[in-house]
Amino acid sequence: MLTNILILKLFFGFIISFLVTFYLVPLIINVAFKLNVLDNPDGSLKVHKKATPYLGGLAVYIGFITSLALVFPFENRMFLFLLGSTLLMFVGLIDDLVVMQPHQKFFGQIIAAFCFLKAGFYLKEIFFNKISNIFISFFWILSVINAFNLIDIMDGQATLVASMASISFIILAIIFQSYNTALLLSAFLGSLIAFWWFNKPDAKIYLGDSGSLFIGGLLATVPFTIPWGIFNVYGLITPVIILLIPLLELGTLILIRTYKGIPFYKGSPDHFSIYLQKNGWNKNEILGYLAIYACFLFLMSYLFVLNKIDLISSIIYLSSLIILWYFALFKRIFLKNFTL
Repeated sequence: MLTNILILKLFFGFIISFLVTFYLVPLIINVAFKLNVLDNPDGSLKVHKKATPYLGGLAVYIGFITSLALVFPFENRMFLFLLGSTLLMFVGLIDDLVVMQPHQKFFGQIIAAFCFLKAGFYLKEIFFNKISNIFISFFWILSVINAFNLIDIMDGQATLVASMASISFIILAIIFQSYNTALLLSAFLGSLIAFWWFNKPDAKIYLGDSGSLFIGGLLATVPFTIPWGIFNVYGLITPVIILLIPLLELGTLILIRTYKGIPFYKGSPDHFSIYLQKNGWNKNEILGYLAIYACFLFLMSYLFVLNKIDLISSIIYLSSLIILWYFALFKRIFLKNFTL
């Protein structure tokens, strides 16, 4: 039951992380400039106008951890959850300071994923055996981590998508009475929104790998903390719906880079936001589109868990949203080529 005390905890969890992160970001910006920890434009993949600090993930993490320390009831398995999240943040931070090889960064992600799995955060789908559930969960965690790393390519983009996903998971956690998860996410959301103020166009600071890996790991694992009930397919389908945007980016880039003969882990200017900007969209239009799209994804997930739409209908609606995604990507080229 959502009591007044719990509402206050959710509120204070959000406010504390918001204020701490909002206070820290300007300080970290100054430190980044002094240490020359800057993301310099290259005119290809990095198309921003000027050198920009990218230690923002550190501010998001510190704000989040500070809030949890003050309002969250720690449990033994939550230690491993936070250990995995912290490890991802440090792997990304090292990559921000001293560029790591892809296999080195991936190894760090694997260790973090094992922390999450050891804590019991994995799929509990009754249609699969335990080994299959763990394997699927392991693949899921690594996929979402790298998906958020990939969408952190434009001002405000990864932060906005993560914020919208966090709001969706908070509401679903409350519906399933997973109040600790809702509290954890409220602290996370406060940090994200505070950071977004500095990260929106034109960004004064970027998340960097420390932020995108940390965000991806947390949002990949959060669904496993929600008791979806007997009909465990909720825990299988709902996270895919809510996190569809980064997953589509991941899948599309793998296909495009494979077609071009580029290793999927190598950077290339084939991200959807770069593509849209080259075809007439500005950054605020892209962010607005992502926000509206995320609202539709939440609505679909909400109706699904309330049994307002069945599994088959959900798959049909999900397919329609995927078509809508690619229509937004290609419609201007289509109109340019086929209008008189």
